[in-house]
Amino acid sequence: MFDTTHAHITTWVIALILFVVAVALSNAGNEKGKKIVQMILRIFYLLILMTGILLFWKHQGYNPALYGMKFLGGVIVIAMMEMILVRMSKGKGTGLFWGVLIIAFIVTFILGIKLPLGWNWLA
Repeated sequence: MFDTTHAHITTWVIALILFVVAVALSNAGNEKGKKIVQMILRIFYLLILMTGILLFWKHQGYNPALYGMKFLGGVIVIAMMEMILVRMSKGKGTGLFWGVLIIAFIVTFILGIKLPLGWNWLA
């Protein structure tokens, strides 16, 4: 099942969509809807971590350092998504967290493309 990245990519794409929906609901002032979406999003965080750990465990022998950096970047992306939503609920600033989220996502995405299970766009 984990010879490909289909399950992992599917979970993080759905999580990104849910994150955008949660941010939009928060900006619209719909806190109840945002909380529901955020709880579903937290389930997807767990699914992302589970599929990522299984892929890491199975394929880390190809390049352990880069897979480790991708894993760390993925954890940072998840942490920043959660921090943004929590701080939005409390009415605090999120600028720094958005910056870290964008940078961590780009680095993690590029590593995912570059590693053997990714696409050969950057070969």
